[in-house]
Amino acid sequence: MNPTLSIALVASFIGVSCALLGVFLVLRKMTMVGDAISHAVLPGIAIAYWLSQSRASLVMFVGAAIVGVGATVIIELLRKKLRVQSDASIGMTFTSLFALGVVLITFWSDSVDLDQECVLYGEIAYVPFNLWIINGTSYGPIALWSSSVLFLVVLVYLIIGYKGLKMTSFNEDYAMVLGISAGLWNLSLMSMVSLATVVSFESVGAILVVALLVAPAASAYLLVQKLKPLLILSAVYGLLGALGGYGLSKLIETSIAGSITTVLGILFLFSLVIQITIKTKKTVHALES
Repeated sequence: MNPTLSIALVASFIGVSCALLGVFLVLRKMTMVGDAISHAVLPGIAIAYWLSQSRASLVMFVGAAIVGVGATVIIELLRKKLRVQSDASIGMTFTSLFALGVVLITFWSDSVDLDQECVLYGEIAYVPFNLWIINGTSYGPIALWSSSVLFLVVLVYLIIGYKGLKMTSFNEDYAMVLGISAGLWNLSLMSMVSLATVVSFESVGAILVVALLVAPAASAYLLVQKLKPLLILSAVYGLLGALGGYGLSKLIETSIAGSITTVLGILFLFSLVIQITIKTKKTVHALES
């Protein structure tokens, strides 16, 4: 497969997947959960490597996924059971687990050959070189398979859980009165965010994952508040950010991740200007009438 096409597809799948999940994080005012999970998985990666002495993607994924889901459970327990504020529970969880990961890597420095920066920053330009090869036959980049599966899983999850996610995101108390388990839906959403983060960070890095989770949804929320249009516009912004950022990086020959984040920032400013313009026109019209 053409390297340019594979990079564009991976960026698009990850961008749209994260953008769709990010809508519900924005509605719940929990946008930094993605940041928490992306940093919290570091001890899982270190332990998985130390136990297996293998840098295979599957081994790393299992270790990161276990700790990622564990982090979501800890955040929910602190928030729901111990009544710790959401921002405080997120901050305490990810800083503690991330620090543990750094300590473990430092402690096992003689036997663990891991670079923390590769987890934080990633490098999507290397996607075409990490191929899935079986019996000498190449089936394309591993990241392309994992990101496409992630996209399908996110779509199925949102289709099945649309009603529950909608009710618990806009009015959690009313949802509980109707018999909808808010805690279960919160945990399922956090688990999906954990899955998206773990699948994505090897290709694009933890920092870009956070940008993709937050920026498209936040930009779309400035313009629309109804859920379906919000999901659609957020996905469009995620796709524009991924493809536009990749195109910009090719044009000026710079970092792909940096370019994608820059385009996402431009889209946010664009949405903000539109919102301000609309509000100004409404205010002027109200004064004139």
